[in-house]
This record gives sequence, structure tokens and C-alpha cells, in this order.
Amino acid sequence: MTAAASDEATPLRAYLPGLAALVVVGLAGRLVGAAVPYLDPLIAAVAVGALVANTVGVPESFLPGVETNKLWLETGIVLMGARITLGALLDAGPTLALVVVVGVTATVLLVEGLSRTLFDVPRRLGSLLAAGAGICGVSAVVGVSGSVRADENQIAYAAATVLLFDLLTLFVYPALGGVLGLSDRVFGVWAGLTMFSTGPVTAAGFAVSEAAGRWATVTKLARNLLLGGLVLAYSLYYVDGPSGDASSAGTSRSKLALLWRSFPKFVVGFFAVVALSSAGAFSRVETAQLTTAYEWLFLVAFAGLGLTVDFDDLRDAGLRPVAVVLTALLVVSSVSLVAIRTAFGP
Repeated sequence: MTAAASDEATPLRAYLPGLAALVVVGLAGRLVGAAVPYLDPLIAAVAVGALVANTVGVPESFLPGVETNKLWLETGIVLMGARITLGALLDAGPTLALVVVVGVTATVLLVEGLSRTLFDVPRRLGSLLAAGAGICGVSAVVGVSGSVRADENQIAYAAATVLLFDLLTLFVYPALGGVLGLSDRVFGVWAGLTMFSTGPVTAAGFAVSEAAGRWATVTKLARNLLLGGLVLAYSLYYVDGPSGDASSAGTSRSKLALLWRSFPKFVVGFFAVVALSSAGAFSRVETAQLTTAYEWLFLVAFAGLGLTVDFDDLRDAGLRPVAVVLTALLVVSSVSLVAIRTAFGP
């Protein structure tokens, strides 16, 4: 079957098996979370999905529906804006913005430095790891891959490394938050600043509390906004040959296209809903309905996250990329936690 024919034959019917799997795994996670003390249903949904994916496996016919999990996550984040007001954002705005900019810059530079010195990781692979750890996980790895001119193997290694830490931090961070006695806001900002991909950040935050989940998501969205700038920075850094080799107009258009492709567009929807909420557009009943909607969307999204975890890919990541990211994560998470507790309370 040709690609064109395949595209024409993929309406709703092709998505139904995978969508049904998301619902079933999500409900299973909800039941497991209710039965096991201290296990949040969202994290349980990821665990159940990963167990299914790496034992029974996910049939190919399920993949179109399963791979919609990112869409449900982004839609849930947009709807979550109904529970947040501009006043709450503005109160922490300047401090939060400073923390995010400093945290992202420090992470990117630290991973770059460790890659090139202590661990001798290839330069382009190091840049992919820096983007993944500093901004938004696999999305950032893919987003900057064109700018750094990385090959497929480097992209695969970086993505696998990021996914490994997504899985680990998803379980470790909520446990650490309880041990350290972190407040909801401090935990949320800390998770949003130092964990990698948006899905695990949101799941870890809501595993602690709804307030922690909202702070984690807002902080993570602030980081995501910096992806376009990093794509541009890497495109300038990795320019091959003198600037006069290419048309400046073509180069400018190419950079603008890169920025637009990498920009997380659902963030616009999130802030639009926050503005509507702040203007009193939603009644209490409507806000409650939107809250129920995003909670269910998160549940099926994290079921899909689990179903896309492949332990074989994680094993193939290699030790040096893992060592780079682990070292940077330990340093940045420790230092940033001290700074966040100083800025936002205990």
C-alpha cells in the first residue's frame, strides 16, 4: 500500500483500537491506583501501560490510536488553564521566569560541558542531550536535531536516554517530595524545572497534589517556550562554512520555519483559557466539568505514555550519554531545589 493510499484509509476507524486501548489501560491504572496505597492513578496508568507494552506488546493496528496520547495531554493542559488565574501567575511571574531562564541555561551549558570534557561524548550527541535535559525531553531532541545536523543514531541514543530518565524521575520525584517535606508549590516548580518531558512532569506533579500539578505544568510550559530560542542558537552555532555561502533571505526563512515548527503551539491555548478564567468566563459548575475532563484526558494520555515505553530501546542508550545526563540532573536538581526553597518557601 502506498503512503498516499495509507493516508486516505486512516480516518476514525484506524484510531479506534488504539483509543480503546488507552481507555482500558487508563481505567486499569485508576483501579490499581485505588487499590495500592500511595500510588497515584496517573503513575499507575504509566506503569500498567509499560508492563503491557513490554510483555504482551502493542499490535501495529493499535499504534495510530495509541500515538494520539500527546494530543490528549496537550488538550488536558489547555483545559487545565480554567483552574489557574492570571493573578496567581503574575504573583510568581518575575521570580518564576528568572528561575526558569537560569535553570535552563545552566542545564544546557552543564550538559554541553560534561559531554565534551569529562565523558567525551560526540559534540552533536551532546547538544541533543543538552536540549532534551534543558528544555522538554524528546520533543527538544527532535526539535534541535535539524539545527545540530545530527544523524539518526545520535537522535535515537539521545531520545532513549531522555526516556530512561523520564521513567525514573516519574517515580522518584514524588517519593523525594514526600521525604523532603516539600510544599506543593516548591515541589511543582522543582519538578517543572528539572524533570525532562511534559508528560512525566505533569504526572509527577499531580501525583503529589492538584496544586503541585498546576505549578509543575506552568513551570514546564515556561521552559517549553524557550525551545525556539535554543533551536535558533544551535542553528547559528552549527552553521557549516562562512555565512556568505548561503542566501541570507533563504537562511532567515529557514530559521523562522525552524522556530515555528519547534514552538509548542498548545501553550497559546493554555494561556487563552487562563485569560478567560481570569475574566470570569467559567461558572463553578463549568470549571468543575473542565477539571473532570482534563483529569480523564491526563489518564488516557499517561496510559499512552506507558504503552510507548520500550525497555529494549532504553537498554540501548549507552552508558556515556546516561552518565552525562545523570550527573547534570543530580547537580541541577540539588542546586535548584535550594534556590526554589529560598524563593518560594519551604
